[in-house]
Amino acid sequence: MAKNNEKVQIWVKKETLEYEQELKKLQVELLKFQNHVKDAGLRYLMLFEGRDAAGKGGTIKRITEHLNPRGARVVALAKPDDREKSQWYFERYVKHLPSAGEIVLFDRSWYNRAMVEPVMGFCTEREHHKFLKDAPLFERMILEEGLKIFKFYFSVSKKEQAARFKERETDPLKQYKLSHVDKESQRLWDEYTLAKFMMLSATHTNIAPWTVVKSDNKKKARINTIKHILNFVDYPNKIDAKEIEVDKDIIVYGRDETIRMENNLTFSKK
Repeated sequence: MAKNNEKVQIWVKKETLEYEQELKKLQVELLKFQNHVKDAGLRYLMLFEGRDAAGKGGTIKRITEHLNPRGARVVALAKPDDREKSQWYFERYVKHLPSAGEIVLFDRSWYNRAMVEPVMGFCTEREHHKFLKDAPLFERMILEEGLKIFKFYFSVSKKEQAARFKERETDPLKQYKLSHVDKESQRLWDEYTLAKFMMLSATHTNIAPWTVVKSDNKKKARINTIKHILNFVDYPNKIDAKEIEVDKDIIVYGRDETIRMENNLTFSKK
């Protein structure tokens, strides 16, 4: 057994070191951005959607890791209670929207009604279709109040999702992430794919567009999501634009994703 004062040699992959260095550089930029949001009294909302195990939570963690928690909040709501079920659908989300100087990140949002709820039978077909019509109107309303919004959909392949579920089953630190809904995700793959297509088609708008993040590679997904954010915000002493260029194989415009899906009528892979 090594003594307390003995040195231990640790081997780290070059790829991992490069990732950590780039991530740190981008996190510094996020902190600059947050300071500007606070000083200017801006309100930023970021929605993170996607299939189970797509990498939403890990990306949110890296975005908020070094931000001041007084000005950055993560919202991950539990299923609605009986009182919330009787309210206007968007009401439970409205109270969590950012105030002046705040950045709020939703780990799943009102778009539960576009994906999980219709696929799992937690809402009616009428409620689903009504939501797809109402969501763009709701977003226009809050945008007109001065709020700024990012909408991310994390797109993981069926094979990679299965591998991540298997890892969750065997890792005691990740078992809490595995739920009944998760276990149904593979069996209902095509149903979720159709729901994704309907959601992107109906709710991708010029003022609140979707950004699709190809997330089979978690590290590339995290880095490119942050770069995308930095590309669309302004703040003092911003890094050179060349250092935040996104990988177009990772970051895809929502409209382009719907066109790709429409051309792939089998909905078999992503």
